[in-house]
Amino acid sequence: MGAEKIDGTNPLSKGEFSDVSDHDGDSVQASPRRTLHRQLKNRHIAMISIGGVIGTGLFVGTANSLMWGGPVGLLLGYLTMGSIVYCVMITLGEMIAFLPIPGGHIKLAERFVDPAFSFAMGWNYWYSWTIVSPAEISAAALLVDYWHPSVNNSVWVVMCFVVVVTINMLGAGAYGEAEFVFASIKVITITGLIILGIVIDLGGGPNHDRIGFRYWKNPGPFVQYNGIGGAKGRFLGWAAVLTQAAFSFIGTEIVAIAAGEAKNPRRTLPKAIRRVYIRILLFYIGGTFIIGLLVPSNNLLLQLSSGTAASPFVIAIETAGIKSLPSIINACLLTSAWSASSSDLYTASRAIYGLAASGNAPKFFLRTTRNGVPYAAVLFSASFSLLAFMAVSTSAGSVFDWFSNMTSVAGLMTWFGISVTYLRFYKGMQVQGIDRKTLPYYTNLQPYAAWWGTGATITVCFFSGWSVFLKGNWSTATFVTNYILLITWPIMYVGARFYYRTKPVAAEDMDFVSDIAEIVADSYDEPPPKNKMEAFWQWLM
Repeated sequence: MGAEKIDGTNPLSKGEFSDVSDHDGDSVQASPRRTLHRQLKNRHIAMISIGGVIGTGLFVGTANSLMWGGPVGLLLGYLTMGSIVYCVMITLGEMIAFLPIPGGHIKLAERFVDPAFSFAMGWNYWYSWTIVSPAEISAAALLVDYWHPSVNNSVWVVMCFVVVVTINMLGAGAYGEAEFVFASIKVITITGLIILGIVIDLGGGPNHDRIGFRYWKNPGPFVQYNGIGGAKGRFLGWAAVLTQAAFSFIGTEIVAIAAGEAKNPRRTLPKAIRRVYIRILLFYIGGTFIIGLLVPSNNLLLQLSSGTAASPFVIAIETAGIKSLPSIINACLLTSAWSASSSDLYTASRAIYGLAASGNAPKFFLRTTRNGVPYAAVLFSASFSLLAFMAVSTSAGSVFDWFSNMTSVAGLMTWFGISVTYLRFYKGMQVQGIDRKTLPYYTNLQPYAAWWGTGATITVCFFSGWSVFLKGNWSTATFVTNYILLITWPIMYVGARFYYRTKPVAAEDMDFVSDIAEIVADSYDEPPPKNKMEAFWQWLM
C-alpha cells in the first residue's frame, strides 16, 4: 500500500461511517439509514479544543496542589503534565486528522493495535466519563446552593440533569452551540482572572499591597511534603501535584470523539490541534504561575476541599479587598460545571457508540434519530448521572473526590492507549511505505512524543496513590480509587483476547483505506474572507 492511496481514489475505499466491525477483521453493515451527522462547525471545534476542558480542576483544584507543592512545585507539576498532554495531543492529532471517524481513538485502536485493546480502551473511556458526569452535576447543584442554601440540593441536581440531557438530546449541533457559549465564558473568566491577578500582584488592588514574589521567599518556593525534609520532601510535593494536574487536563482529547461529527474535519481538526499549546501555556501554565504569586502555600483556606472559598483566585481577591466578585466567579464556575457535565455525557455517549460500532457493545447503542442523535447511547449514559443524588448527602465532598480520583487515572490510561495506538500507526505507515508528510497533519517530533506519552502516563498512574504508603497516611478509599482501573485495564484486555480470540493487527495488514473516500468528500476549501473582520474570525476559529 503506497502513499497514493491516501487521497481516497482507491476503489477499495468504503467511504461510509455506518460500519460495525466484528472481531475477525471483517465488517458488517449496520443501519445504513441513520448514522451520526457532521454538525459541528469550525468555531465549535475551535472552542471545544480551546476551552472545553477548563473546569473546577484549574479554578479550584489548584488549591490543594499549591498547598502540597508550593508555588514552584505547582508550576513545575503543571509544566510536566502540560508536556505530556501536548505530546498526546499531537500524537492523537496526526491520526484523527487523517481518519476523523465516529468512535475516535477507540476505533483507531481496533484498526492499528488489536480489537481487544480497543475493547479495554473503549470501556475504560466510557467508564471515566460516565463516572465524572454525576460528580460535575452535583458540583453544579452545590454551586447553585451558594445563593439558595435553604433549598434541598436534590432540586438543583434534577434541574442540572434536565439541562444536560436536553442539550445532548438536541444533537451535536445544539451541543456545539452550548459548548461554544459555555467555553467562551470559561475562556473569558480565566483570562480575566489572570489579568486581575497581575493587577493585584503589582499593587493595583484596593489595599495597594504590592506582592511581587513575596510568597516565593516566605513561606518559600517549595513545600516539604508531609513534613519530610530536604530534597525528598520537595520532590514528593511536586509528585503530589501531578495527579491533580492530570485531572485538570483530562478531556483534552475530546476533540477526537467530536471528529466524527465535525464539518470539514481535515481543516478544522489540524487547526484545533496546532492551538493546543496556546491553551496549555496561557491558561494552565499562566494561571498556575499567577496563583503561586498571589496566595501563600500555608494559607489555611487552601485546605478546604470544595466551594469557591477554596479557589486561590477567590482567596486572593478577598485578601485584596475586592467585593462582589466571589458571586460573579461562582456564577462562572456554575457554567463551567454545566459545560463539563454536558461534555461528559456527550463523550460517554459517543464512546459507547464507538464501542458498539467496533462490536464491543450491543448494537442497540448504534440507534440514532433522524438528525443523527445516538439516543440509545445518550439515555443509557445519562442514567448513570442519577448517581449525583449520592452527593446530596453530607458526604458530597468525599464522593466527588472518589469520582475525581478514578477519572484522573482512567484519563491517564486513555492517554497511554492513544500513545500506544500511534506507535502502531507509525509502524504501519513505515511498513506500507506511506509518507507521513502527505497526511493532513504531522509533526517531526514523532515517534519520540508518542514514546514520552506512553512512558510518562503509565508511570504517573503507577505512582498516583503513593501518598497512602507514607507512615500514618493509609486510606483504603484513596488506594482503591487510584488503583482499581490500573488493575482492571489488563484484566479487560486479556479477557477480551481470550473471549474474542483476537490477535494484534500486523503492520502490513493495517487498514489505511476504509472511510477515506467519504472523508475526502466532506472536505472543502473555505470561502475567502470578504473583509478584515471575516479574515480575523477565520484566523481565530
